[in-house]
Amino acid sequence: MKTKFLLIGTCITLSFFISCNSDESANDGTNAKISNDEIVTNSKIDASIEDVTNIAEDQFDAQQNSTNKPSGTIKNFLPSCATITTVLTNNTWTRTVDFGVEGCTLNNENTVKGKMVVSFSNDFSASTQTISYTFEGFYHNGKKIQGSKSIVRTKKATDLLAEVHPVLTATIDMTVTFDDGGVYTRKGTLTKETISGYDTWFNWDDNKSVVTGNGTTTFPNGDTYSAEITTPLEFNAACKKPFAVKGVLSLTKNGANAIIDYGNGDCNTLVTVTKDGVTEEIDLKK
Repeated sequence: MKTKFLLIGTCITLSFFISCNSDESANDGTNAKISNDEIVTNSKIDASIEDVTNIAEDQFDAQQNSTNKPSGTIKNFLPSCATITTVLTNNTWTRTVDFGVEGCTLNNENTVKGKMVVSFSNDFSASTQTISYTFEGFYHNGKKIQGSKSIVRTKKATDLLAEVHPVLTATIDMTVTFDDGGVYTRKGTLTKETISGYDTWFNWDDNKSVVTGNGTTTFPNGDTYSAEITTPLEFNAACKKPFAVKGVLSLTKNGANAIIDYGNGDCNTLVTVTKDGVTEEIDLKK
């Protein structure tokens, strides 16, 4: 309260020389805490990007192994309601995944509608492949996804896993429009390593992956949030959930910081968030 009186007094004293606005520092966002709603919004965009990457990877694997079908049940990432059209043109496969105008529900409970077009070379013996994808009226949980992106896929050993395994590096530059009209822009780089289940392409449910990287998200009001994965995020396809089950993400905005801990591997949508030394639990699914 004393600070408020001093600020008003200063404004009166200097009114003949300058214009004083007591709300300026409160509204400029400096050191403003990151709200739980903002964390949930960021996580929803994360979930969209994770599913888009999974769809692209699934389509690559499906085409690569189209002549090597197992005798048992094939468990792809895509639901049976998705219609896939495959065309080979000048040594390039193009797979158009149509989820329809009514949409489909993925196995992690997220809903998608519209089309996603995935393309890549037919030379599956190459050590490095580029998987490109575009969207046609594509929506993820009611959010419109726009952009034209690519993923570089290699198979190699890394610090996370000594055995040769698939490694996908994605450059993110997407626009996400929420159902309230708010437009969000996400840019960054993510590396996804499939550390388990990669040798059983016909069973997506046994896949486990680890994601590292960083990026920025610009909100409709112009605020920019910087995110960095400080402990690799782990995803378990068997959990049937759209969020990581382990790992730590650091989120920063205008000097304020929030640390999001995804837990110890439990299959739920709960995370612990630490801001200014205070830790609380929130549900990303809200």
